[in-house]
Amino acid sequence: MEFFKIRKDIPFMKNAVVFNAISFVTFLAAVFFLFSRGLHLSVEFTGGTLMEVSYSQPADLNAVRNQIAKIGLTDVQVQNFGTARDVMIRMPAVKGQSSAQQSEQVLTALKEADATAQLRRTEFVGPQVGDELAADGLKALAFVVIGIMIYLAMRFEWKFAVAAIIANLHDVVIILGFFAFFQWEFSLPVLAAVLAVLGYSVNESVVIFDRIRENFRRYRKMNTVEIIDNAITSTISRTIITHGCTQLMVLSMLLFGGATLHYFALALTIGICFGIYSSVFVAAAIAMWLGIRREDLIKTPTKVAGDPDDENSGAVV
Repeated sequence: MEFFKIRKDIPFMKNAVVFNAISFVTFLAAVFFLFSRGLHLSVEFTGGTLMEVSYSQPADLNAVRNQIAKIGLTDVQVQNFGTARDVMIRMPAVKGQSSAQQSEQVLTALKEADATAQLRRTEFVGPQVGDELAADGLKALAFVVIGIMIYLAMRFEWKFAVAAIIANLHDVVIILGFFAFFQWEFSLPVLAAVLAVLGYSVNESVVIFDRIRENFRRYRKMNTVEIIDNAITSTISRTIITHGCTQLMVLSMLLFGGATLHYFALALTIGICFGIYSSVFVAAAIAMWLGIRREDLIKTPTKVAGDPDDENSGAVV
């Protein structure tokens, strides 16, 4: 299915150096902010107090957040848990205040707005749990990267695998750079969004790589640059349809999903936009600079002595 078809190939690779220079500067800026400012980690990673509160009727999450903000607590996560009447509250640790004192103070504030509020459970999430989650998250990221490289190397060629991983890590670092620069809260849902972006971005790269391989088989007289430009141009319609529909869904979560889904959808939005950019201008360009050739993807059959197609098979020595 295509919305439109571009008759003339767009010379993407002609400006590959300029766009990759922009990507490199953006990447360095993201790394700088990651080291200078760091990520604003959520309670899951830093430790804090977790509360479960139930109401007699569906809870107004915005009202709960406002009540907690009145007592001076910031960076508090409020979301439904199980049913619309059950609310889970995650709060960062406060110096000089125990977990029990903190939960009692919050429950008092909530009862002022709604007397039916009842505390179901409260517990302290220690920083050692946060360290374990951070380690598990890095392991998950490493396994995803290794799996993608093995898959691409087996399906295409190692040059494509290297190009795709560089492009994908480029997307991940830029997402983290945005969160470090603006000090947006980095939570488990955001980590899930980052892992999702890895898979989503490599899917776009695979589509372009597959078209490049197909073009090498179809167009014998085209050089590598023309092959890549044609592959990207011919997949533009598919890219617009796929990413446009996905972005509509993500934007709906961003605009109407509330505070719980806000940063998750924001990470996906950044990742989708840079995923398209990196697949076209980073992954394809790096594969070109690594010297991808027709011979790398299409194995020409070797002639055997005595083959009837061999011109010299009947020659007398």
